[in-house]
Order: sequence, then C-alpha cells, then structure tokens
Amino acid sequence: MNGQTLLIGIGANLAPDGFDTPRAGCEAAIARLAAHGIDVAAVSPWYETAPVPVSDQPWFNNAVIRARTVLAASDALAALHRVEAGFGRVRTVRNAARVLDLDLLDYGALLIEEDGMTIPHPRLHERAFVLLPLRDVAPDYRHPATGAAIDDLIAALPAGQQIRRAG
Repeated sequence: MNGQTLLIGIGANLAPDGFDTPRAGCEAAIARLAAHGIDVAAVSPWYETAPVPVSDQPWFNNAVIRARTVLAASDALAALHRVEAGFGRVRTVRNAARVLDLDLLDYGALLIEEDGMTIPHPRLHERAFVLLPLRDVAPDYRHPATGAAIDDLIAALPAGQQIRRAG
C-alpha cells in the first residue's frame, strides 16, 4: 500500500465488553484497523504503565502501532475514533479510565494543525508510555517539529513515570 506512515498509540486500562482483559480488547482493535483503511505493519511489545497523571486508576496496557494508509490525516483520525466507539469508548473527562485509546501520534512526519487536530501528538514527547514502545517500532524516529531523536526524547522525559515491559 502506498500512502503515509502512521504511528498510533494504543492503550486501555479497562476491558471492553466481551473481553477478559484490556490488552485482549486492544489486540482485537488492532485486528480491526485494516477494515478502516489502516494497514498494520508492526506492533511494539506491550508495556504496563501507571496512569498519567498519577491516580488510583488501574495500570494501562500500552503499545505503538506502525501502519500505512491512503487516508488523509483527518480521515485516519476519524477511523481511529470509529474503532474506539466500536469497542465502547465514550469520551468523558480527560485522562479518565478507558476501554480503548487510539492516538494518532505521527502522520508521515508532517506537521499538521487543523480542525482541532495536532500532529505530531502534542504530548508525545512527555510520555514514557508512548516513547518507549515508539522506539521499538521506529528506532530512527525524529520528532517532526524539533528534529530530536527518539533516544534524546526518552532521555528528556519527566521523572516519575512508572513503566515496565509486559510479561
């Protein structure tokens, strides 16, 4: 498939209806992306992460997906939202516990500001749960706005984020 390379963050800390674990729901969501015009090329290993900001929520299961699509960035984001909705995601308050979160982290290394969409994701560089799995699927990644290499972004992460590779 031609088109753009996408980097997508995926995570959950609640199991969707019909699934035993949050990770099982995430894996099923990954399988559904192709039906929405997003072809998955690679999925990082899974990480278990404490909620950011810190709260009493359950820990998250997080990964990053490298994919390709011919969809425009806004259509790719809309497709991710449709997949989330199909798993019962209802957007309430920011940083709430959730059954599925699909974030469009990067679209073809482009800088995009339109219709409430900011690419690359505006908090990508602040989150260990994004950067560590991102390095697994895109070890040569450079932040499109700053040019910073992935290892430099990881080295500059704010302290105190709890993350571990899932077993």
